[in-house]
Amino acid sequence: AMWRDFPGMVAEATGQPVLAYSRRGHGRSDALTEPRPPRFMHEEAQETLPELLEALGVDRSVLIGHGDGASIALLYAASRPTQPYGLVGLAPHLFAEPRAIEAVRMTARLFHESDLRARLARFHKDVDGMFRAWSETWLDPSFGGWSIERETGNVRCPVLAIQGIDDHSGTMRQIDRLAELVPGTELLKLEQCRHSPHVDQPEKVLEAISRFVARVTAA
Repeated sequence: AMWRDFPGMVAEATGQPVLAYSRRGHGRSDALTEPRPPRFMHEEAQETLPELLEALGVDRSVLIGHGDGASIALLYAASRPTQPYGLVGLAPHLFAEPRAIEAVRMTARLFHESDLRARLARFHKDVDGMFRAWSETWLDPSFGGWSIERETGNVRCPVLAIQGIDDHSGTMRQIDRLAELVPGTELLKLEQCRHSPHVDQPEKVLEAISRFVARVTAA
């Protein structure tokens, strides 16, 4: 639900069917009953997403992910190089930056001291479990050395990486590093844009996705 009408806009712009799903612990999916391990994105990419696509009969696809979801898409593409037609990463995380960890710490304070919890509760069945799992994982001291750079070097499909210049959760080093690891990666750096390019600059993001999807599916 937090994507609002964006999946429908992608479908209309590309002429392709779109599947949007909420990971476990998010949205209306089942609640998490145990702490997330630091490698939870690897598990989502190598276990959950393949099972989901197989259950739904999806053979090949263009993956689109935001934040953690973009990192999961990269890990999936790295482990199954012949599956994706291409991959669109919105504000992907390749490694944990101090800026990102500080942003999580600030958001955790707002969750308890402002109306953020109430606003998020509109979108998540178990808002406390979702937020606790997300924030505690990122703020775990062992997560400071987290990186998927080694795995990302195995991605073989075309990649479009989009990030806002005003992103409080990561510097441009994230997508610049992605381009170093995956030659040919297309970068789109958006002004007047924070951590959610599809929210702050939807027209430019849709245009880039539409052009990218047309190119990779034709090829």
